[in-house]
Amino acid sequence: MTRALVVDDSHFMRTVISDILEDGGIDVVDTAANGKQAVKKVEAVEPDVVTMDVEMPKMNGIEAVEAVMSRAPTPILMLSALTTEDADATLEAMERGAVDAFAKPGGTISTELSGHSDELVATVERVATADPTAGHGVEQTAPAESTSADEYVDHPTLLVGASTGGPNVVESILGSLPREADFRVLVVQHMPAQFTTRFANRLDDTSEYDIKEAEDGARISGGEGLVARGDYHMRVSGYSNGRLRVRLDQSERQHSVRPAIDVTMETAAERVTDPLVAVVLTGMGTDGADGVCSVKEAGGRTFAQDEETSAVFGIPQRAIETGCVDEVRPADRLTEAITDSIRRSS
Repeated sequence: MTRALVVDDSHFMRTVISDILEDGGIDVVDTAANGKQAVKKVEAVEPDVVTMDVEMPKMNGIEAVEAVMSRAPTPILMLSALTTEDADATLEAMERGAVDAFAKPGGTISTELSGHSDELVATVERVATADPTAGHGVEQTAPAESTSADEYVDHPTLLVGASTGGPNVVESILGSLPREADFRVLVVQHMPAQFTTRFANRLDDTSEYDIKEAEDGARISGGEGLVARGDYHMRVSGYSNGRLRVRLDQSERQHSVRPAIDVTMETAAERVTDPLVAVVLTGMGTDGADGVCSVKEAGGRTFAQDEETSAVFGIPQRAIETGCVDEVRPADRLTEAITDSIRRSS
């Protein structure tokens, strides 16, 4: 049975979360009212997973995550209120080592959380399986210095798919992607809808590329990228003269997720006539396997993150098992593989 520590400064929320988890078959071994208590109790009770509030007295969630990761690395799920401040703080906590995030419906003191019980239990169970140290603090190996854009093929498109544990790896890849390569970038990160805008902003800040959250009908050219909006599939609907267009929809979930990596990769393989590169990163499930095969069949290059650096190896493993992955690389070698695949000499 999965053993959980519930951390929240609200006694009401600690009770609600504990009851939901216990009813879902998870053993809540203890609770904590602030970050300082959380760090001590993680060491004392050694839970399989921690649910961590963001805003707390004495020590907030970001500080607590950093302390836990340095003293007793444990998979942590951030439970965030639906505010811009909490979304930013949650992404920072994930940068410090938290594995995933779950948005509290209704705000900080939520009376609506019980309506999302199954989703919360499933997320806690998924996070509990993660390796909390894999990919943490990953830094990409810098690609070789480029002398000009002529070194690369014309009009390449990069498709990135990730789930649990993915934000840090996505950020590191895009942060070291050379602007001279002139990619059109599409990112599908399984993430609550409340966080994708902030995630896109973080990618924009840390990358030489102009990254935005996707809007229906959005068009991008070289040096630009889109992050799939939470709860919307992102389909490539058109491609002409190196300019790519996407449409968003809320059609049926695939692999129980929306956005789905497969939707974006499969439609890109159908529409894009110039070089395609697809990479699947850490996460649970089978999403991305069919998409990788579509890209491979369309003549594109395909890569997967290796097991050692993946917080959860499910998505890369399923893709590798199809036989459609060209290379398996550790997280810090993926940018190098991506750029090498579009060099004119390769």
